[in-house]
Amino acid sequence: MNLAKVLLQILWVLLMAAVLLGVPRLAGLAADQFDYSAVDPDGAFAWISVHHIVQALIFLALMLAISKLGRVQFGFGWGDRQVGWFYVRLFALIFAGYVVVSLLITILSGSFQGFQYPLNARNVSGQLGFQLLLSGPSEELIFRAFAMTMLGLLISGGLVRGETGFGRVITSVFGGELSIVNLIAAVIFGLAHVSFSFSPFSASFSTGQVIYAIALGLFYGVCYERSGSMIYPMIMHSISNVVAVGMSIIATLIIS
Repeated sequence: MNLAKVLLQILWVLLMAAVLLGVPRLAGLAADQFDYSAVDPDGAFAWISVHHIVQALIFLALMLAISKLGRVQFGFGWGDRQVGWFYVRLFALIFAGYVVVSLLITILSGSFQGFQYPLNARNVSGQLGFQLLLSGPSEELIFRAFAMTMLGLLISGGLVRGETGFGRVITSVFGGELSIVNLIAAVIFGLAHVSFSFSPFSASFSTGQVIYAIALGLFYGVCYERSGSMIYPMIMHSISNVVAVGMSIIATLIIS
């Protein structure tokens, strides 16, 4: 492969990573400008809701401008409905089973940790509302529709096709070739779950959470590529968040 092309692709990935990780930080600064004590005194949902709305609006404006200038398609339509709904149903079934099993393991092992804020009607409805309506749509707009489309402008090709032992394991999970673009976007999505500080520089993260985010990102990315729509990954993402948070709320209420 041409060295200049490789360097250009690396620079493109770094630029996209800077945008994908930088804009959410700007959205956080914007969310910091408001006082939520009247509507959310326990800090359960208001700040994160505003944060996700702001970051979604910024990327939506970018995507609309780019689509007009360069005729780039981001998957705003329904795409292949049959493929999309197939992935939604399959994911919902698998993820629900995973949550039940993992929750039972944490409870039986004594490692389950409940919520840090009171589970009153306002906090529960606010948190579940955020997970259902904002988290998935905002993050999939950014890390699948924008990230994968923009990365794909200069990067193409598959990661594994199943020839090796490792490849067979990966493709047996995802049902075919796993694209480089999907992998890069999923890794950046994982990095978005790392808390960075630059003065002085520090990084705090949960390794399990980062790996978990990357794995889910790959599933969402496969659905996005094969359905041609951002709608189905948004639904999958919302399902995963609502099921995980909802089950944790139920477990907290039962145990406490």
